[in-house]
Amino acid sequence: MKIFLTGGSGYIGRATIAELLRHGHTVEALARSEQSAQAVAGVGAVAVHGGLADLDVLRHAAARADAVIHLAQADSPDTELAAATAMQDGVGPGTYVHTGGSWVYGDTDGVQDETAPWNPPSVVAWRKPVEDQVLARAAEGGRPVVVQPGLLYGGDNRLIDHFLITPGKRAGAVPYIGDGTNHWSLIHIDDVATLYTAALAAQPGSVYLGVGENHPTMKEVAEAASRGAGLGGKTASITLEQARTQMGPVADAFALDQRLTSAKARRELGWVPVHDDPLGTFERG
Repeated sequence: MKIFLTGGSGYIGRATIAELLRHGHTVEALARSEQSAQAVAGVGAVAVHGGLADLDVLRHAAARADAVIHLAQADSPDTELAAATAMQDGVGPGTYVHTGGSWVYGDTDGVQDETAPWNPPSVVAWRKPVEDQVLARAAEGGRPVVVQPGLLYGGDNRLIDHFLITPGKRAGAVPYIGDGTNHWSLIHIDDVATLYTAALAAQPGSVYLGVGENHPTMKEVAEAASRGAGLGGKTASITLEQARTQMGPVADAFALDQRLTSAKARRELGWVPVHDDPLGTFERG
């Protein structure tokens, strides 16, 4: 298949392009700068110059493709929806895979799946109206699919590294919020790439959580990351108010207590995540 992909130069994008190529697909990837163009070319994709506000570029690139995977995130909900609409218009009856996230479910009571009610923190509250309109295209003959990755780890870790590990190295102890007993639903970067590839064959209107089945606590992650960073397991508890000051609104998402399952993706797509030791990955740095 010929795939058009946004966010190709990013953390998830590079891994997903590599996985798509391994499955014999060809990839065109949106690139808003020369640096991004070089990055996507470096992993084997053909660069399409433009950004998420360039609706004609998105529409035409999607029209050349058999399917679209939208990994980038626009700087406003309106721009995000306009970009999604343009790509869905372009790809027509082809599959359109949209990126959501597991944080939209808020705190969970036990292990939950995609049927759990939404209770998002403010940082992701904007997702609901966008995803509703994306999925509504299934009733009009489109093939929308939403993938909701958990908190990513592996590789350069991105959010966890930026907000926890790097500040922890400077302070000499990796922080966690409160007593740190809140659980995280994590997903390895390589596993989420295989999920996006599998989602190309999903039924229209499907929504899939992408998470591992281990749910370590925030404190356990902080301890493992501290060892991996050479800090000897040193951690420090900070209050939610301190976390908000240091991290901004993402602090409320890090404080969520989430245990989620990807059983639906396993059952319907045959997707099997192969990385099941997140704490070991953090300990290895």
